[in-house]
Amino acid sequence: MRILVVEDTAKMADLLRRGLAEEGYAVDVAHNGIDGVWLATEQTFDAIVLDVVLPDIDGVEVCRRLREADRWAPLLMLTARDSVSDRVRGLDSGADDYLAKPFAFEELLARVRSLIRRGPHERPSVLRVGDLALDPAEHTVYRGTTKIELTPKEFALLHYLMQHPRDALTRARLLEHVWDFAFDGDPNVVDVYIGYLRDKIDRPFRRTSIETIRGVGYRLRDEATDAPSA
Repeated sequence: MRILVVEDTAKMADLLRRGLAEEGYAVDVAHNGIDGVWLATEQTFDAIVLDVVLPDIDGVEVCRRLREADRWAPLLMLTARDSVSDRVRGLDSGADDYLAKPFAFEELLARVRSLIRRGPHERPSVLRVGDLALDPAEHTVYRGTTKIELTPKEFALLHYLMQHPRDALTRARLLEHVWDFAFDGDPNVVDVYIGYLRDKIDRPFRRTSIETIRGVGYRLRDEATDAPSA
């Protein structure tokens, strides 16, 4: 799950980035409106957190330009507590929700989860592949009736796999969407986390739903309907 934060105040941007990253999100940050528009039109995000007050064009104009460019990532606008006019303008420009400053970070997380679940188009509230079920809002995973505990990053990786069932996903694509656009660490981290997931969602249940696609990457399959690759 990948989020764009558009916030010009360095301290606030860093708090949002670190807090969201700790919850397992891949986070990119733009420090002004122009960069925010560019990133959001060039890349795909599951949600955008956008401050109204920016040094060049304001958040309302950023939102307007994105919607005119047919970029429909769910957008949470951050406004001043007493600025009703900003809230109205933001919603009218195409924002999906707003949150007044100062805010509790737990509330921001809840709103982001809600927006991601809603998506640019209506999505099922719970993702299912075979008897594997993932609820983004409740942050829970079940194999049948058994609850599986995952770390935030494991959850984010499984969430992306379940959003693209049966698709062969490259390591580069997984890095981009589960870690972040500018990730420059060891790309083998994908293989490591795939191993962690297999240890939790497959091996204890004698399943092989996460399949290695040689020379490509990985895919999540429904064992009841998909035959494994040769």
